[in-house]
Amino acid sequence: MASGEEKAWEILAALSPAEVCRNAQAAYDEGAGSYVLVSCGMEVCIVPRERKICSSAPGSDLLLQRLVYFFKLSVLWYLCSAKDIALSGRLVSPINLRGGQLYFRGSHVFPNEKVAQKYGSDAAGFIARGRELGGEVLEHGDAAVRLFPLPRVPVVLILWTEDEEFPPRVDLLLDSTCEMQLPLDIVWSIAMMSLLSML
Repeated sequence: MASGEEKAWEILAALSPAEVCRNAQAAYDEGAGSYVLVSCGMEVCIVPRERKICSSAPGSDLLLQRLVYFFKLSVLWYLCSAKDIALSGRLVSPINLRGGQLYFRGSHVFPNEKVAQKYGSDAAGFIARGRELGGEVLEHGDAAVRLFPLPRVPVVLILWTEDEEFPPRVDLLLDSTCEMQLPLDIVWSIAMMSLLSML
């Protein structure tokens, strides 16, 4: 990935905690020197001076072990580069982001199909899993959830269940402000994390 972990820790350590908290919708524990934010409904602590990320939230091994490759870089770069701007409410496909058509191909293709296969005839299960991840239910498709892998970068997943004519499908959409918040490789990482957390 273009945006390295080492560099992110260095940048984060030099930033003003008040500014980071405002921009990233995080909190700061001065005693512990740690940032606290909510990812997928779970509270996570990021400690720059120890270069440590931890959580005591139930199910947090999903982020800190199973999806750590995506989560660690995403949360660090989010804290470094998030901006205090409101969501636009305009949903876009990742390929419609600047550079998205070239980037989201080949090894960067999303596992939408795996999620569609898992929930192809189980809209209730799709909603239940979305809620477990702190998501909100939306009125799109046959079932839809808005996940918050990071506070200012919601990911909307829309399920179309299978029928006699069509196989199941899952669409992933992002708020158009995501490209103002993060570099494209980190947006990819957050989208991957959201899809894989549903499996």
